[in-house]
Parts: sequence; structure tokens; C-alpha cells
Amino acid sequence: MRTMRRALAASVAAVVLVVTGGAAHAGPASSIAWAPCPDNPDGECGTLSVPLDWKKPRGERIDLALGRHRATDPARRLGVLMVDPGGPGGSAAEFALSGLFSPEVRARFDIVGIDSRGTGNSLALRCADLMDGQPSIYPEDEAGFAALLQHNKNVLAKCRERSGPIFDHADSAAVAQDVDAARRALGERKISYFGLSYGTVYGQMYAEKFGGKVRAMVLDSVVDHSVDARRFVGDRAAAADDAFREFASWCDRTADCVLHGQDVRAAWEAALVRADGEPGGRQGLLDHMYFALRGPDWLWAADLIAVQTLRTQAFEPNYESVRLATVCQDFSLRIRNFQEYQRLRAEELRRSPIMRGSFLGHDEATACIGVPGPPASPPHRLDIADAPKILVLNAKYDPTTPYAWAVNIKRQAPRNTALLTYEGWGHIAYPRSACTRGGVDDYLLDLKTPAVSCPAVP
Repeated sequence: MRTMRRALAASVAAVVLVVTGGAAHAGPASSIAWAPCPDNPDGECGTLSVPLDWKKPRGERIDLALGRHRATDPARRLGVLMVDPGGPGGSAAEFALSGLFSPEVRARFDIVGIDSRGTGNSLALRCADLMDGQPSIYPEDEAGFAALLQHNKNVLAKCRERSGPIFDHADSAAVAQDVDAARRALGERKISYFGLSYGTVYGQMYAEKFGGKVRAMVLDSVVDHSVDARRFVGDRAAAADDAFREFASWCDRTADCVLHGQDVRAAWEAALVRADGEPGGRQGLLDHMYFALRGPDWLWAADLIAVQTLRTQAFEPNYESVRLATVCQDFSLRIRNFQEYQRLRAEELRRSPIMRGSFLGHDEATACIGVPGPPASPPHRLDIADAPKILVLNAKYDPTTPYAWAVNIKRQAPRNTALLTYEGWGHIAYPRSACTRGGVDDYLLDLKTPAVSCPAVP
């Protein structure tokens, strides 16, 4: 993957700019000069020039990195499938060349991914080292909150200075404009889109702004862009507890679980007490359990309780950095004082007595403490009236993107969405079973709406 990143960066010099007579708001469009990716004979690498600020389409421009896997059966090619793996922080250019998609999808589509602003080779934000010495993100008093607020403000100022103007132009609305610039540069009247996790926010924004340019769209493990701060943390907290209860039920019926025959909830509470005297403490054990449920990896979850077997866990390469420029500008996560924090924390604990909240929801909300001004792309009710039917799918027990969010997307746009429920566990539903994969593939290939649910696979 590192070689591919170098190839994507090297291809910047090959960009050819072509001024076209496109829509006035779009500014000059670019063509994409493709070159082979040295470490992937099936892939092509390229760059796309776009405005830094889409409100100033003829102003400063930036280069975004792309990857493409051409349709292996060009005679039956259906068009372009734009993809994004989410994060934020995942490289869509690399994802386009991944093995996730079925042979038939790879045969019928050119699969294209754009490294979204601040990720991969699209001016990636690298500020994680600035976060060293962070105070607790679980402040217990006014002084603890004040220390976290000041630390975050320092990180934001230094990260913005280090990153340059891209830091203030990496929200989902800008990414949606970039996707349409790529559509035009590729010469496509319409595109299909496949977004995972945070990539579903980009998909929602694209469907709102350019619904008439969508042939098909899949939103897998959806992030509901309409939620306020209370639901942003509360819904995820409740989903974490739901996932734990599913794990406990599995232990009750599975002899391979090291806790089989025990009261799993009581064993968990005892493990949390023991963790108070261990490296990482109670919160470290809670965070590791979140990752075990996210997989899911229930054997590891049981080992966490029985013997506290910790593992190194991480998100996308620059997730901690890019979320400051993206998540904090897509959601109203502006906790202004300790009293507001206390109310949100109380909501987490009310909805999540087992897991004490959600690792991800709490982490993202507190990372945005100190971000000034309103979000650039604020949350709002979904409006995709101009889009065709969009396929939304979600695992029922996903602690990262709660099933309730997928249901709410369906509720907001009943005419333009179809909901496929995976009745099982974990984050990202598409590869879970023949049913989920087949339902998505049939939709992408034939625009056929799948069944409403897929059974869980043990």
C-alpha cells in the first residue's frame, strides 16, 4: 500500500487541466491523467484538480488522488462505481483496488475512489503528535474540562497552521462537490456510489446536491447526518450495550466461550473493578471491549473479561487528525462548558449502563470541544427528493453505526430508500453473508431492490 501511495503522489505531475463549459458553479473541470500503479497491475492511479473552496470555484486549486480498477468485462460495462471506505481517514483510492467487491461487480464497473480531502494522498492531515499529553476526555470537574478545552484549542491552532488551508475545507459538502467533479472528468452522465461508514455521509450529501446524477447508491453502516449531539453520543451508547447483550447471549449458549455457564454481566462488572488497578485502567478495558464488539470477536471479548487480554487497536492512519476538519464540521459537537458535558455524559450513562457509553461517540464529541463557530456542513433532515431509490444496509447490532440510524434514514426518505437489515452483528454489513452480498450486487447490477432482511451468520 505504501508503494501505491507513492505512485499516487508521483502522478500529480501528470495532471492535464482542461477548461470546459461545465456548470457555472463548478468552475473549470480537470481531466484525469491515469498511470499504472506499480504495486498493483490491475490498478490505475491519477489525480484530479479541484477548487480548494467550492464557493470560489476559480480560486486556488488542490490535487486529489484517485485509484481506478477498470471493468474486467468492458463489453458489459455499466459505468462508474465511486467508492469510499469511510473513517474518515480511509484511502478511497486504495479501497477501489481492494478485494471487497464481487467478481461480477468488478467485471461490470470501473471502480473509482478519491482520497477525500485530508486523507491518503489528498493533502493528508498529520497532527496526531500534537495530541500528546491530552488530559482525560472524561473530566470530573470544571478544572478537568478547562484543561481539556485549552489542550484542544492548542491542538486545533497548531494543526491548522501545519496543515494549511485544506484544514478549513474538508467537510462533507466539499467532498460531495469533489465527487461530482470526478464524475464530469470521467465523462459520465451518472454514477453509482458505494459508501461505508463515514463514507455514507459523503453519499448522503452527494444525493442531496446531485440526486439527478445518481444511477444507484449503497450506504452501508450509515452515519445519520441529521442527529444532534445528544443522539450522536446517546444512540451509539445504546448500541454498544445492545451489542454486549448479544455477546452475553452467545456465551450462554456456546460451550467455547470461556465464560459459558457464568453470569456474564456479573463477570464483566468484576473485571471492571479489577481493571482499576491495572495499566490502562477501567476505561482501557471498556475501550478494548468496544473493539471486540465492533468486529465482532466474541472469543476475544470473553478473554477480555476472563484474563484481560488486551490488543493494540487503531482506526484509519490519520483518523485522529482528519476528524477535526471533517466530523467536527459535519456535526454540531460544540460542548461549550462543563455543565453541557455533564448532561451529555449523563445521557450516555443512562442509555448504556453496561458499557458506560460509546468509545467512538464520546471520543469524537470530546475531540470537537474547542472548535469555534458553527459547523460548515451542519446536520439536517435528509432531502434526497431528486435521487433514485438508495439502498441502505446495516447490521442490527453494530456499536459503531447504530441500527437506529439506518431506520431513521429510511424514515426521513421513505420513497427514495430501501432498507436491508442484516440480523447479525458487527460493523460493515456487505461482506457478512451471501444474502447481504447478493442483495447489494443485485441492486448495483440490475437496480433490483433486495429483500428487507438477511439472517445472521454465526
